[in-house]
Amino acid sequence: MLVRLLYASRAVGDSQNAVIHDIMQQSHAHNPGNGITGVLCYSDKVYMQVLEGGRAAINALYAKILRDPRHTDVVLLHYEEIAERRFSCWTMGQANLAKLNTSTLLRFCEIPEINPHAMSGKHSLALIDELMATATVVGRA
Repeated sequence: MLVRLLYASRAVGDSQNAVIHDIMQQSHAHNPGNGITGVLCYSDKVYMQVLEGGRAAINALYAKILRDPRHTDVVLLHYEEIAERRFSCWTMGQANLAKLNTSTLLRFCEIPEINPHAMSGKHSLALIDELMATATVVGRA
């Protein structure tokens, strides 16, 4: 059974480039063997990540994320059973939310600032879909 999980969290510390690099390295090493795909969206203050795969694998990964000291205030925004993946092209794609156009943010947010803790899961997924459609998501399979 495939599931999709979306969460948001707040970044800890100031050196986010190194943290993003570490997360991406771990994702590319861990995810293919566990059938996990997804996208990590980030800024210097927040993370928003969607994960897809088998229920047991996604639940186990989310449990590890909850204990990860690189972020805090982890909030589950969306969890559902799915018939097919949206993010099958990426073991973990990435998108820098700090580089988003203000007009894109205003389509999904109350103010032109990304705050996934104040967004619904539906709007967060719609924003990520928009990032995919505009080729803002990058990464390798």
